[in-house]
Amino acid sequence: MEALRYPIGRFEWSGDITPEQRQLWIEDIEQLPVQLRNAVRGLTEDQLNEPYRPGGWTVRQVVHHVADSHMNSVIRFKLALTEQQPTIKPYDEGAWAELTDSREASIELSLALLDQLHERWGRLLRSLNSEQWERTFVHPDSGIVRLDVNLGTYAWHGRHHTAHITQLRLRNEW
Repeated sequence: MEALRYPIGRFEWSGDITPEQRQLWIEDIEQLPVQLRNAVRGLTEDQLNEPYRPGGWTVRQVVHHVADSHMNSVIRFKLALTEQQPTIKPYDEGAWAELTDSREASIELSLALLDQLHERWGRLLRSLNSEQWERTFVHPDSGIVRLDVNLGTYAWHGRHHTAHITQLRLRNEW
């Protein structure tokens, strides 16, 4: 079950984050919309409504979740860049995934949103200097989070959910 839940493993990082590592993670952020589109290309409505694992979200919910989550992350970046260690507001991602738009709306809505969101996000990320990467926000559940670590988390997050879909396709031979 762990392999179905975390097909690329959990995000882990320790030590210094180099400019080269940040560059790779920024590229992951910028490439996510294309990667996610490729993962869902050609899926039928029935396939989009298939859970990626027993008890997991449907492919449709995963796509909408990525958009919801990444919108929140961009806001967290902007808050950390413009305020002194702001406390961010977490959200109940499971409850959001059960809302009608996540369960029923066309995935194209979130795919189009991700195209534009990641274009802007990439521009913002590429503009940051080394001091800005050290800025932080407070997550009520996780504590103090540095922007460079948050970058890595969201680069992983996009790959993680894309792998949910690609692994489901492989298992089901779609």
